[in-house]
Amino acid sequence: MTSSLKTSCPCGSGAVYETCCGVYHQGVPALTPEALMRSRYSAFALDLVDYLKATWHPSTRPQALSPDPATQWKRLVIESAPAPKGERGTVHFKAYFFERGWHVLEEVSRFVNESGRWYYLDGAPRLEKLKPGRNERCLCGSNRKFKACCGG
Repeated sequence: MTSSLKTSCPCGSGAVYETCCGVYHQGVPALTPEALMRSRYSAFALDLVDYLKATWHPSTRPQALSPDPATQWKRLVIESAPAPKGERGTVHFKAYFFERGWHVLEEVSRFVNESGRWYYLDGAPRLEKLKPGRNERCLCGSNRKFKACCGG
C-alpha cells in the first residue's frame, strides 16, 4: 500500500499513517505494548513482513513468515491494554478480516521489553467465522450498514 500524509493508519487510531504506525515501521521503537500491537496489525494489513519478524521475539518467532494477499485486514479493536508490569505487558485485541468470508481473531498477546525495545512474545488466538447481517453495522468500523459498505 502506498501511503501519503493524508492516509488513515490501518490500526484505527484515527491518526495519519506517517505520524502513527509509519514511524515505527521506519525504525522508531514502540514505547508501549499497545503501540507495538497497533504497529504490528498495520504491518499485517500492509504486508510488511520484515517489520513483523523484527518485532517478534526470537524465542517464539516462526522461521518463515510470508504475506497473505488473500487476507484483507479491516479493523482492529483494542479491548484492553493495561500498563506494563516491569518488562512484561499484554494487549487484548480483536482483529476483523475478510478471507473467503468474514472472521474475527481475538487474542491476549504477551509482550516483553528487552534492551529498551518491546517485542511480541506470544498469545492464544481464538478465531471465529462471522456471518454479518445485511442491516448490521459493518465489521470494518465505518458505522454504515454492512450492505452499504463492505457487504455491498
